[in-house]
Amino acid sequence: METNKQQLESEKAFQSKKTNLFIILAGIFLTNAILAEIIGVKIFSGEQTLGFQPVNWKIFGDYVLDFNLTAGAVIWPVVFITTDIINEYYGKKGVRKISFITAILIAYVFLVISVVTVLPPASFWLEVNTPDPDGNAFNINYAFNTIFRQGLGIIIGSLTAFLLGQLIDVFVFQKLRAVTGPRMIWLRATGSTLVSQMIDSFVVLGIAFYVFGNWSIAQVASVGIINYVYKFSVAILLTPLLYLGHYLIDRYLGKEAAEKMTKEASSDTSFL
Repeated sequence: METNKQQLESEKAFQSKKTNLFIILAGIFLTNAILAEIIGVKIFSGEQTLGFQPVNWKIFGDYVLDFNLTAGAVIWPVVFITTDIINEYYGKKGVRKISFITAILIAYVFLVISVVTVLPPASFWLEVNTPDPDGNAFNINYAFNTIFRQGLGIIIGSLTAFLLGQLIDVFVFQKLRAVTGPRMIWLRATGSTLVSQMIDSFVVLGIAFYVFGNWSIAQVASVGIINYVYKFSVAILLTPLLYLGHYLIDRYLGKEAAEKMTKEASSDTSFL
């Protein structure tokens, strides 16, 4: 009787840790994914950030290629790492669940932003925020709307690329895990990122700026290449953080519980 009671308490403690861990990982995933979508409207120069002049490479004819990136790309690698950790311990179902929740919340964020940007601004708010520090006329309402409002094409492209990239990532990750077993975390993490981010980098640009915009295929390909190279490179550089995350989680769960979760997570290798 005492043994059964201890087993029940042990199982209860395990389920509590499992739930708490998922909440923490989901919170990190949601925060960074949504934040990346919001700040992604800013394009920054990678070369000037590092103190270099733009390279001005010519690619696909006369199209000039610089290392310009969306601000959202800066924190997107955090989403990669979190996806792989969720995949490792919660499997396809865990990643799919948090991915669909995130997509719904991103759509909600865009909906709220589109509503608040049409609200008439208060006169005093316009007055106290003009001119700018250099003495130039400044319309803060126009600036607010320009920064936060995104076109329908960008919204559709972002959501499509996000969901497609996540589904492909979890599928490739699980297939590689079936081959490597619990070993070679770096291979399945890097391999899944290599494939999924190739899709993500080009789908979002193709839908947002080619289908709904006026970009050429050459422009989509050029910017997509830079985004892909950055995301993949940073994902490789952050591999030590992936191992650190695994170490901390295994220590929190306990070796036996961690092995139990990873074994269950690796059992389903289907795409959907």
